[in-house]
Amino acid sequence: MLERSELIIAQKFLPTEFDWRVGILDRQALFVCRYYMAPNHWQIIHNERQGARREGKVDTISVDQAPSPLIKTALRATNPIGDGLYGVDIKQVGSRFYVMEVNDNPNIDAGIEDEILKDALYDRIMGVFLSRIEARKKGSPGNGSSK
Repeated sequence: MLERSELIIAQKFLPTEFDWRVGILDRQALFVCRYYMAPNHWQIIHNERQGARREGKVDTISVDQAPSPLIKTALRATNPIGDGLYGVDIKQVGSRFYVMEVNDNPNIDAGIEDEILKDALYDRIMGVFLSRIEARKKGSPGNGSSK
């Protein structure tokens, strides 16, 4: 591998029953989901050779019901990057939380990530971006955050 690249990033395999996904926007938690592994598989989605696709179930919980260390971990992972829209994938082993990846283009599927907030989720997202657009039109310095 080192013949083709100067850098190799390896990630420890952490088998868990589910992965957390924390949606972050404007440095605030937006939604929290638990994505369970596909039946008899080690990933959330199992694409089988015959073309069949099996997916694990998903639970969406309110941000205030999520474990506080989970939210803090997600924010610690995204705050250095910026105030954009992120999906932070986290594994929980015992009481410890491990960031697996930060997605800068997270999926937000109707009936899943929006299960708790419903249309308010989309209103919040659009409101942040509208505020940023309006701030740029006015020539405001800074990031145009809605705070």
